[in-house]
Amino acid sequence: MLTNLNDIEILRNTLTFWNQISDEEQKMFIDNAIIVKYQKDNIVYNSSGDCKGLTIVKSGNLRAYMLSESGKEITLYRLFENDACIMTANCLLKNITFDMIIEAEKDCEIILVPFSVYGMLNTSNLFIQDFTSQLVSSRFSDVMWVMEQVVFMSFDKRLAIFLLEQSAIEGSDILNITHENIAKNLGSAREVVSRMLKYFQSSDIVYVSRRNIEIKNRKKLMELAS
Repeated sequence: MLTNLNDIEILRNTLTFWNQISDEEQKMFIDNAIIVKYQKDNIVYNSSGDCKGLTIVKSGNLRAYMLSESGKEITLYRLFENDACIMTANCLLKNITFDMIIEAEKDCEIILVPFSVYGMLNTSNLFIQDFTSQLVSSRFSDVMWVMEQVVFMSFDKRLAIFLLEQSAIEGSDILNITHENIAKNLGSAREVVSRMLKYFQSSDIVYVSRRNIEIKNRKKLMELAS
């Protein structure tokens, strides 16, 4: 049950159908939603596990990824504060069969509306059904964008896009991220990432140190990403 007014406000603002459902339905959301805390690198959801329900990020951020047959990870999308995800309710999405894992990229708190409640309300309310459909559509658009990158884009372009996105997330041109983590996000090998970063550095686009990657020439990086 949510008792903190700020948590209830996040719920109201994120659920765009809030003013279109009854007071009783609103109360069911508030009474049944819970706060769950995860530490960095904790697994929040695994599609082969339990059906959780609707997830709303209160703080921190999450990464959704899938594993290739060779065991490489590729990031499908990320979730930030106030983002909602219905993919954690796999039992609601019966025709979705691919395996997916969601982990905490940072220490985080989520608001979880259990499937037992969300599934029931989703079945009976058209406004909630429309919200669910929009969430599914949005996440699949993210996934298709990633697949387009993997299939059609050169690796230097994919890496440039990733570095610019990471810079926007961190709000800095100095990125505290390892070559291994970049490889995990892009579904590549660490050696491939290291070689391309070395090329970027030789072109004076970035500076690579043991702990950080610094964007030196944002204009060139953006040209590569375009």
